[in-house]
Amino acid sequence: MSTLVINAHPNPDSFCRALAERYAQGARAAGPVTLIHLAELHFDPVLHRGYGAAQPPEADLERMQALLRGCTHLCVVYPVWWGAPPALLKGFVDRTFLPGFAFQYQDRPFPAQLLRGRSARVMVTSDSPRWYLHVTGDSAVRSVKDRTLAFSGFRPVQATRLGPVRRSTPEQRERWLAQAAQLGERDGQRASQRHPGQAVMSHPGA
Repeated sequence: MSTLVINAHPNPDSFCRALAERYAQGARAAGPVTLIHLAELHFDPVLHRGYGAAQPPEADLERMQALLRGCTHLCVVYPVWWGAPPALLKGFVDRTFLPGFAFQYQDRPFPAQLLRGRSARVMVTSDSPRWYLHVTGDSAVRSVKDRTLAFSGFRPVQATRLGPVRRSTPEQRERWLAQAAQLGERDGQRASQRHPGQAVMSHPGA
């Protein structure tokens, strides 16, 4: 049973990359882990015709869809830029979480959720404090946590907000890295107890 970790920061020297690596390291204590850096994939992030015409996925996107189908737990690490996820992550979602893969329209009011049975965590970094993210609507978290992952069937989807990063000390960053490793190990242990498609019970904690 596997954990998929996605680092969606385009900078290879970013703190997000370090967090993703430490989270993956922790999760490996419980089972197989695949760590993906979106910036290293080759794909067009623009959905040129929207949903009005098919846009064949590149080989890297086909691989990512297979990894998403096969995982029992997903962690997405990304920064908050202008109150939103980076364009790289948005483009990945637009090209990957497509009708027929992540969800399916039907006669009922809400689409069918095709990625049920998987849990997820979003881990975001920000130069603003956590309380400010909440006060301003938490849009960068909610767009991925609720509008994408939960909409597609991931449950539970938990969120970890780290910041402010810009003025953080090396000691604070090390504490955040240790926290990422602990969360990875805990989430990995839970993921190892189920398989894709199995119902997931909610757990307390963030």
